[in-house]
Amino acid sequence: MKIAKTLLLIALMASFSEVRAQYEFKIVTSVESIVPMGLGRSRIIENNGAVNADELTTERKDGNDSRQGAVKRSDVKIDELNETKLVNFFSLGGINFRNIASNDAVITSKLNMLTQQGWELAYVTSAVESNAGKDDGEGIFITRFIFRRPLNKK
Repeated sequence: MKIAKTLLLIALMASFSEVRAQYEFKIVTSVESIVPMGLGRSRIIENNGAVNADELTTERKDGNDSRQGAVKRSDVKIDELNETKLVNFFSLGGINFRNIASNDAVITSKLNMLTQQGWELAYVTSAVESNAGKDDGEGIFITRFIFRRPLNKK
């Protein structure tokens, strides 16, 4: 009976203690071109710069004026990034499956490298802006890989 009471007490204490995992996040984006004949640019983009979103955020008070004009585009842009070369989905003959497999190998290498650095793949989201017909000839396939890892306790 004493053991049961002790276990119950430990369980109650654990339920009342606030345990929250705190994470830092990292987003890596792949952009794969859907432009024929290798004319597009395909890359993995990894941000290395620090940005404070609060400095770029304005508040609307009356619903109309956001005051976003006060935020300069140059304030939003960063200069520190890594670009990893990928190949385009299309070549002269159309869709190129070898290029897709090559991109998969490069992206897998990047994901493995980040995992080895302690990053955990938390979410993946993708979208396509595809060719809209014979006169369009442009498009991209974009994937965002959202990683997280626990903050270091000091």
